[in-house]
Amino acid sequence: MTNVSERPGGEPGEEIGFVGLGVMGQPMALNLARAGTKLVVWNRSPAATDPLREAGASVAESVEEVFERARIVILMLINEAALDTVLQRGEPGFAKLVAGHIVVSMGSNPPEYSRGLAADILAAGGRYVEAPVSGSRKPAETAQLVALLGGDAETVEEVRPLLVPMCRETILCGPVGNALLMKLAVNLYLCTMLAGLAEAAHFAERNGLDLSTFQAAIGSGPMASDLTRVKIPKLVARDFSVQAATADAFNSTNLIAQAAQVAGTASPLLDLCRTLYGESVELGNGRLDMISVVAAIEARTAALGRS
Repeated sequence: MTNVSERPGGEPGEEIGFVGLGVMGQPMALNLARAGTKLVVWNRSPAATDPLREAGASVAESVEEVFERARIVILMLINEAALDTVLQRGEPGFAKLVAGHIVVSMGSNPPEYSRGLAADILAAGGRYVEAPVSGSRKPAETAQLVALLGGDAETVEEVRPLLVPMCRETILCGPVGNALLMKLAVNLYLCTMLAGLAEAAHFAERNGLDLSTFQAAIGSGPMASDLTRVKIPKLVARDFSVQAATADAFNSTNLIAQAAQVAGTASPLLDLCRTLYGESVELGNGRLDMISVVAAIEARTAALGRS
């Protein structure tokens, strides 16, 4: 079932918490604030909160303050270690922090981790929704993300309207774990498709073809998409400024490989792309855009020339 709620925001006057203002989190929170959501935010690096303050959000001094003020708290954090640290999981403060709250995690984590976190939050008297998003920084800036929702139906429906200012669509995926598995399935397609696009551009360039003409050929055919419209110009210009980081893409391929192994599923394309993203990270491109996977392909070409 796919549907979009038409009721943005929470209850009148209710503050919503937002923790994690990185490459994705900051534009997501800004869209909430600009839509009139009464927002209280916190980030480990205080400078990232300045645009939120200017947009009308309150800036908390600590994570504890966010939870004191907001019943529903959205987390957009880089990995499970960051989530555990912010939530004080495994420490006495965890139960006090999450009891009576709805915790919404919008990052990408292993499904089994998410199920364990949900169980811990429930045992502490809180509720949990996983809501990983499909999209990179540009869709985050333009509120064109797609949120994949996992959790109990009642809590998901309570949270769903809050996501409207950030997302063009929300998709129900079932219980906790399923939304993250769906995100991994989507990312398998994304990561392999982008590596294929980078290899095609490299092939064209090495054969003396004009990359602007390559861009026109792709853009005029059935392979044209939002992805090609955004990424091919970056490949042409060698613009590796980050929209979705190579290290994050590599981490995603690792998560997919783990899930495939658990399910006993072959993933031959993913396995090769995982190697390529890893090679790009080793070349120092971890915090550059994931199109820097082309550098790994170029390095392999250079190695062929030396052999």
